[in-house]
Amino acid sequence: MEIFYIITIVFYILSTVSYVSYLFMQKNFMYHSGYYLLLTGFLFHTAAIVYDTINLGYIPVHNLHGTLLFSGWAVASVFLLLKYRFNLKILGSYASPLATVALITAFMTPNTPPPEADSIFKNAWLFIHIITIFFGEAALAMACGTGILYLVQEHAIKKKRRGFFFKRLPSLERIDNTGYACIVIGFSLLTLGLITGMVYAKSVWNTFWSWDPKEIWSIVSWIVYAALLHGRISIGWRGRKAAFMAIIGFAVLMFTFIGVNFLLTGHHGQFTKY
Repeated sequence: MEIFYIITIVFYILSTVSYVSYLFMQKNFMYHSGYYLLLTGFLFHTAAIVYDTINLGYIPVHNLHGTLLFSGWAVASVFLLLKYRFNLKILGSYASPLATVALITAFMTPNTPPPEADSIFKNAWLFIHIITIFFGEAALAMACGTGILYLVQEHAIKKKRRGFFFKRLPSLERIDNTGYACIVIGFSLLTLGLITGMVYAKSVWNTFWSWDPKEIWSIVSWIVYAALLHGRISIGWRGRKAAFMAIIGFAVLMFTFIGVNFLLTGHHGQFTKY
């Protein structure tokens, strides 16, 4: 089904061009084109993942190639779901390129064959863990995007001459509310993902916790977002502080997702072999 992934990349690239064009020209047909191109690519992407999952007997995340393909699918999925709730049109100019980069990067990495002893991948808890973790991270990626949009719009408002971005981005309140919703959704799924990950670890390695670098940094990421939510609910963090924290949190999350496997050694490395 590699051809389906190639078709997906083409549609995602075209969607990115349309969304970026919409950012500059603000023509509704460009926005609608970006959305429908992304949706079409997403359908091909879904078909390819379903086929690979049925063929392998588990979600195809046994190497870095598959992990990146699945992460791109999760980003597209979450964005399409958020669109119907918040309709933050301009967020497509962030989500579509992000999904595109994930897929292109995946095709720049070798698709190593699955290990012969692949029983650790055929586990119901791993399935739940992957779904919750990847969707949670995708939601937090969208929170990072809204954080960037917030800071850009805030800067535009503070300028005496409100120019390019001020005219094209929604109100600060709308961006902030969307980002908060993404944080709540992402944090909830991340929490569930960590719990199911520990249950999975117990079933495979006979221990809930082994001080694996990925586990440690996952907790660090969780603490960052827990602090953000605590600050928002108890202290009243909103706007600029919340935006900065969302960006910092996602940077920590990306180090946990990819950086740990390249710089540190642990049993999670077998899921992202290069």
